[in-house]
Amino acid sequence: MTFPTTAKDQHQAAFHWDEYATRYVFLVLGIAVSVWAVLVPFAKARLQVNDAELGGLLLLIGTGALLSMLWAGWLTNRFGCRKTLCLSTAVFLCSLVALAFTSDVFLFAVTLFIFGVSSGIVDIAMNIQASLVEKRSGKRLMSGFHGMYSVGGFLGALIVSMMLKAGLSLLSATAILSILMFAVLAFIFQQHLYPFGIQEEKSAFSLRPKGIVLFLGILCAIFYMSDGVVLDWGALFMMSKGSPAELSGLAFSVFSVAIAIGRLVGDRLVERLGIGKVIVASGIIAILGFGIILGTSGSLFPMAGFCIAGLGVSNLIPILFSYISQHRGLPVSQAISTVTTIGYLGLMAGPPAMGYIAHQYGLYAVFGAVAFLVIAGAIAARKTLH
Repeated sequence: MTFPTTAKDQHQAAFHWDEYATRYVFLVLGIAVSVWAVLVPFAKARLQVNDAELGGLLLLIGTGALLSMLWAGWLTNRFGCRKTLCLSTAVFLCSLVALAFTSDVFLFAVTLFIFGVSSGIVDIAMNIQASLVEKRSGKRLMSGFHGMYSVGGFLGALIVSMMLKAGLSLLSATAILSILMFAVLAFIFQQHLYPFGIQEEKSAFSLRPKGIVLFLGILCAIFYMSDGVVLDWGALFMMSKGSPAELSGLAFSVFSVAIAIGRLVGDRLVERLGIGKVIVASGIIAILGFGIILGTSGSLFPMAGFCIAGLGVSNLIPILFSYISQHRGLPVSQAISTVTTIGYLGLMAGPPAMGYIAHQYGLYAVFGAVAFLVIAGAIAARKTLH
C-alpha cells in the first residue's frame, strides 16, 4: 500500500491525526450502539409490542448488518474510507434518531434494518481504516482502537441517562448527541480519514471462505460468542449462584469494563511480549476467570471471575484483526469482511444455542462450554498466528 507523501500529509502523520480519527470512529460506533440499548425499553412501550414481537424486530438489526458486511469491503475500496465512513455514519446516526421517536411498527422495522445495514458498513470500513493506519505506523494499534469502542459503550448509556435525568426528552437527548458526534467527524476528523481503501485489491467478499480466513472467522465467532453469552446469560447465572437480582446484572458491566481496560493496554503488551505470549497469557487468564465463575458462589467472587475473564478475552479479537492487516498475502478488506461476518454469526447464533444447553444441562454447562471454547480458540490461535 502506498500512502500519501505530500508535505501536508507528512506533517499530519507526525502528529498521528489518522490514529486519533480512527479511534474516534470506533468511539462513535460504541456510543451509538450503547444509546440504542437505552432506547429499547422506550421503543417497546411506544410500539406496544410484546417480547416475542420485539425479538423479531431486533433480528432486523443483525440481518441488516450481516447483509451489508458482504459487500462493505468492496464499497470501502471503491470509494475510500473517508467517504464510506462519513456517509455510513451519517445514515447510522440519523436512523438512531429516528428510532427514538418512530411509533409506526412498519417504519420502525425499516429503520431498524437501515440501522443494522449502516452499522455493518461502519464496522467493516473502520476496521479497514484501522488496518491501514496500523500498517502506516508500523506499530500495534488494533487493541487500542477496539478499546475505544468499549469505552464508547459506557459513555453512550451514561451520557443519555444523564441528559434524561436533566429533563431532556428521549428524542432531544438522542438528536443532540448524534449531531455533536457527526459534527466532530465531519468538520474535524473526516479530513484525517484515508480517502482510499486497500487499492491493490480487486476482489469482493467471498461466499465460500476457506483456509486461514475461514479459520480466523471461526476464532472470531468463538470470541464474539463469549461476549454474547455473558450478556444474555450472565445475570441469570449469578442469580443461580445466590447473587441478589439487583447485583446480578452487573456481571456484564464488570466483564465489559475489564475488556475495555485490557484493550487499552493490549497494544503495548503485544509490542513488548509478542503475539504468541499475549495469546497464551490471555487464554490462561480467561480460563482462570471462568474457573472462578464456575467454582465460587455468592456475588463477590463470581463477579471478580467475570472481571478476570474479561481481561483474558479482551485482546483476542483485536489480535485477529491486527494479524489480518499485517499478514502478507491476505486480501485485507475481503478477510476483514469475512472474519467479521462469521464473527457476527457466532454472536447472533451462539447465545440462543446456549439456551438449549441451559435447558438440558443447566447454566453451569453453558459457562463450562464457553470456557472450553475460549481456551481451545486461544490454543489454536497460538499455534497458527505468528
